[in-house]
Amino acid sequence: MSGPPIGLSIRGGTKVYPGTRALKAVDFDLRMGAVNVLVGENGAGKSTLMKVIAGVEELTEGRMEMEGRPVRFRSTGEAERHGIGIVFQELNLFPDMTVADNIFIAHERTRAGIDIDRPAQAAAVRAVMRRLERDIDPDALVGELSIGQQQIVEIAKSLAKDARILILDEPTSALSAAEVEGLFKVIADLKASGVGIVYISHRLDELIRVGDYITVLRDGVVTGARSMEGVDVPWIVRNMIGDASKDFPREGPARFGPEVLRAEEVSLPRQGGGWLVDRVSLSLREGEILGIYGLMGAGRTEFLDCIMGRHPHATGRVLVGGEPLAGDVAGRIRRGVALIPEDRKRDGLIGTMAIRENLTLSSLRDFARLGRLDLRAEARAALDYAKRLAIKAASVENPVFSLSGGNQQKVVIGKALMTRPKVLLMDEPSRGIDVGAKAEVFRVMRHLAGEGLGIVFVTSDLDEVLSLSDRIAVMADGRVTAILDAAEADAAKVASAAAPATSRLEDAA
Repeated sequence: MSGPPIGLSIRGGTKVYPGTRALKAVDFDLRMGAVNVLVGENGAGKSTLMKVIAGVEELTEGRMEMEGRPVRFRSTGEAERHGIGIVFQELNLFPDMTVADNIFIAHERTRAGIDIDRPAQAAAVRAVMRRLERDIDPDALVGELSIGQQQIVEIAKSLAKDARILILDEPTSALSAAEVEGLFKVIADLKASGVGIVYISHRLDELIRVGDYITVLRDGVVTGARSMEGVDVPWIVRNMIGDASKDFPREGPARFGPEVLRAEEVSLPRQGGGWLVDRVSLSLREGEILGIYGLMGAGRTEFLDCIMGRHPHATGRVLVGGEPLAGDVAGRIRRGVALIPEDRKRDGLIGTMAIRENLTLSSLRDFARLGRLDLRAEARAALDYAKRLAIKAASVENPVFSLSGGNQQKVVIGKALMTRPKVLLMDEPSRGIDVGAKAEVFRVMRHLAGEGLGIVFVTSDLDEVLSLSDRIAVMADGRVTAILDAAEADAAKVASAAAPATSRLEDAA
């Protein structure tokens, strides 16, 4: 492929974590003076590939070269010394420090190696800002800047270290339209000065607009790589989603009862302006599985947290069984709502406690007898749920972290079920577990729905949402962009509706 020079290349790049291969023999070329677009679903391997380039991770197999010479970065510092900078989606800035202090943190310019040379740092910041055509005061507190200005400060951090390769991970996810235009101008100027840019985004219209070359990843494999000339949205979608291959069949025809949950105009403001959840209205029936699909930053997790009462400043109404839901998390659990969190180890389990203790943690009041805990009753109930969910453990007294990931997930589900919920909210229930464990979790979900439980589950896996859901709600930019019955939904429609701020890719079907 002719064109601008290749500044960095990876051949046969493979990255193995315990239980998963995040990258599988990936070939990747990064061209200088060009925007190299990287796209794929959540979990496709984009972040892992960029972490390898930025020195956060090392390849398990394969080789990386810069300008024809082998390189292997064992730290971010090594990558920086080779001219590589990365701006993560979540900005890594200190709001109570100045722009100059943020840009030079851990790389301070000093006088004789003793005092920080603040005039020199300020002059260097002004020089970088002139290059970026931005007038940002080196002495301004970062916390007082707009999100767009903070994004520029992150880019300036890399350029101040003489970055020749700049990785931008979802750089427009929190920017206004005007700030996006300003960022695109900066990107064009950097490209013209010879900087090689890697641009990661789920906004497909942006990729086509700013990209010169595109690489598509799916399940850790490169499924398409070419110049952007002639690339359109349907081509990107086809390479992103492939053919649906997973199947989680029903045990029988779905039978739904009356409405059990209704959300009306639920909104959650974003710090600094805008909305994490923007007037979302949804309903759920007894025995129904409602899948919520969306890409990173779509507002899916935040919406579930609003229903669960984890954001007291959220607005709108939530009704269970026709009655308004109010109060804190404990009050909502008593009203029949339970949540399986996205990060089970951080938010769903206490690793130092036994399986039994984790299972009963949210329902201890059921085992209270005259102010004391009936340990025998608690143990019987925990054992009953362990058997019901087929949790594979020699004893419920074993530490919960001695279990496999799939069995840990079943413990979190059991803990929720022991509160006897009417509505079960499940955030990425298959994350971090193997294929066999996923099938077990999905079997449990189907069985629970068959017993009349209403389930809302969030996933970033197209196959899962298509195969498991009775209805699918698609979210993008904090809003519901489509609600589809299972019979009418297909991968292209769902992917189209999930693309933020686009024409919804209707021609991709």
